[in-house]
Amino acid sequence: MADVIAAYRTAVSGFWSPRHTLWKDQERLGVLTLGRRGLGPISSGVWRPERGEVLHFRRDPGILRSQFSLWTEGHEWLGSSLRWSFFRRDVSISTGNKPHRLMPLPTFGRGWRLVAPKTGELARFRPNLLGRGSRIEVYRKVDFELLLFAYFLAAQLGVESVWPMHAPEDEAQALDTARASGGRTPAADGR
Repeated sequence: MADVIAAYRTAVSGFWSPRHTLWKDQERLGVLTLGRRGLGPISSGVWRPERGEVLHFRRDPGILRSQFSLWTEGHEWLGSSLRWSFFRRDVSISTGNKPHRLMPLPTFGRGWRLVAPKTGELARFRPNLLGRGSRIEVYRKVDFELLLFAYFLAAQLGVESVWPMHAPEDEAQALDTARASGGRTPAADGR
């Protein structure tokens, strides 16, 4: 596991239309407000930063969960997400240049992680044991908009993350770590 290069925390208030306040150290970065249509599930979100550009999260048409897109206030598309099946727990995130996946943590417990195809794990989203807030740990350089989009999705899928899930990137990362430490891998030993 790489070292944490940035850490954020969230504080959640409100029940039907929750407001997630994002903090880095003691500085308030902004508020993510989630919205619903009638009695249905979350259908939108608005990020209002202390400084910078307002971002909009919109539910895309379709019956699959976690099908959202991310837009700037000037109607510029920044990314979209899709869950390919009712039975899959991972969520594909596309930003135009590189695909990412949002997956449950590889251990038992609540939480999600953002995984890149070649570099592996970028960030983790861990709910607090008490209260409704979360901790966001960043391990590699990642665009803030992508991190915020992944948090928006992870905040809606808390219960689904209890059972662990592994990715092919985990095995590649373990092999790289073993090679870097001079250890032999099972494949190199002929097993």
